[in-house]
Amino acid sequence: MPDLAQMSLDFVSLQAAYAGGTTPAEVAEEICRRIDAHRDNPIWISRVPREELLQRAHALAQDAKAGKILPLYGVPFAVKDNIDAAGLPTTAACPAFSYSPGKSATAVQRLLAAGAMLVGKTNLDQFATGLVGVRSPYGAVRNAFNPAYISGGSSSGSAVAVALGMASFALGTDTAGSGRVPAGFNNLVGLKPSRGLVSTAGVVPACRSLDCVSVFALTCEDAEDVCAAAAAPDAADPFSRPQPPGPQDFPTALRFGVPRPEDLEYFGDAESPALYAQAVARLAGLGATPVEVDLKPFLAAAELLYNGPWIAERTCALGEFMDAQPDSVLPVTRSIIDAGRRFSAADAFRASYRLAQLRRDTESVWSGIDVLLLPTAATIYTIADVERDPIKLNSNLGRYTNFVNLLDLAALAVPSGFRRDGLPFGVTLVAPAGSDQALCGLGSRLQREAGLQLGATPHALPKVRTATAPLASQTVRIAVVGAHLAGEPLNHQLTERGARLLRACRTAPRYRLYALPGSSPAKPGLVRAESGTAIELEVWEMPERHFGSFVAAIPAPLGIGTLELEDGSEAKGFLCETYATAMAEDISAYGGWRNYLASH
Repeated sequence: MPDLAQMSLDFVSLQAAYAGGTTPAEVAEEICRRIDAHRDNPIWISRVPREELLQRAHALAQDAKAGKILPLYGVPFAVKDNIDAAGLPTTAACPAFSYSPGKSATAVQRLLAAGAMLVGKTNLDQFATGLVGVRSPYGAVRNAFNPAYISGGSSSGSAVAVALGMASFALGTDTAGSGRVPAGFNNLVGLKPSRGLVSTAGVVPACRSLDCVSVFALTCEDAEDVCAAAAAPDAADPFSRPQPPGPQDFPTALRFGVPRPEDLEYFGDAESPALYAQAVARLAGLGATPVEVDLKPFLAAAELLYNGPWIAERTCALGEFMDAQPDSVLPVTRSIIDAGRRFSAADAFRASYRLAQLRRDTESVWSGIDVLLLPTAATIYTIADVERDPIKLNSNLGRYTNFVNLLDLAALAVPSGFRRDGLPFGVTLVAPAGSDQALCGLGSRLQREAGLQLGATPHALPKVRTATAPLASQTVRIAVVGAHLAGEPLNHQLTERGARLLRACRTAPRYRLYALPGSSPAKPGLVRAESGTAIELEVWEMPERHFGSFVAAIPAPLGIGTLELEDGSEAKGFLCETYATAMAEDISAYGGWRNYLASH
């Protein structure tokens, strides 16, 4: 049995400990000890009471003993305190704003259902407004390596909790870089998924049309595991969407973009240029080809985030609260959010046209590269520096991050090196939406090539990699059309078996859909027909070892057959015996189960 005080919380090490007899309760006790050892750093705003944490740990052990499939069994995690977690207040780092949510955010619910163990809520820049980690009435979260330096924000507490070994992973949010800058400053992986991939239902909005739930982890594989468990379309989030089409892996002859020298800006930092050059050489050493690109349209888009009408989204979300309780908001936060009041509807349209043009301008860049490699942040500052000049220095930190959500890109921050003063330096891989899995695969290679410790712990990367994305021969693609769709009553039968959503599409136009009478929960039946139509569905990927138990749970008159999809490919999927449709309503004209439910 491992020495818990010395144990790494990366997923491979944690799984090995559980396999060796360690219990979730013992891990929970160790987590409490580690948190107590860092009480002088205001990382946490609220915590799950120790007894409740132990109850959760014991319940997970019983579930596992009963054979329940829990992909994140006993994995401790933290949640940024602008994300709802039932039983704990949501403050967004503003005590006067605090409320008690009736239920957890969708992302938190999905992680708990996968067996993860919530530890508590973490500190942040107030209302997720900042990249520094010092804008909180609960105190400035200090860097995991040097307490005189900033931790990065706004997801400051989440990053430092993982870096110091208090959680295996943590949720942050990322609108302008808040899931990446703290990762870079604390030697972590920070995954900013494609917009809409992880539901933001239950998240206090900053810029609601751009906000993303992000993941801090010790390894790229761990971040990918968490994203796979948390991601799914969600009817409660109008910005939610299925995984956009994108590569599962980048081509062997990878082309990666590097900015022209005139587009690189380090704000006087003497060490970052050499560290970035090392990262470029490291990726080239893996066989990739660097391609110089014009970063100007990306930087122009970045300017729109805080100097354009998108700042009015923050005013839209919080203006009424600030009007009612102006003294409860920090002056720097209030000045930023109030700035949104100066923009008109005409300004918003003009900016949207400008952004559309910049998106078009960046298309030529992506035609020549597969991924963009950038510094995560140009430099790092002391807490004292930021307190003296809070606006300008914060703005400098967003140079390479602010454009990502506006241009609908995915990004992954990866540890890359250390400065002579012992502070970390990170780089970020950026690619079009839908490339999340490919980014994690490439990020893993880059992280392993760098060979750094995990966070601020002494632990090295685990030798064995977790298999988040098994080879195609180890998985089964399953097409679902009804109660197993994301957000529907039986979707848990997929997620608890480690299935992940690949895409939403339709069948070939050769099927009829029926509402089966008397089924509970309500289910449709799909039948192949000569006179048919295309029916909406989702394609999920399930580990082959769990396919048998999934099929065994399917009741008559349903079964699993082979479905033809609209693009000519095939997948295993639900089909219905024709006898059951004799008294059933033909709902094919609705085009899919969700449309039918919405009309009734």
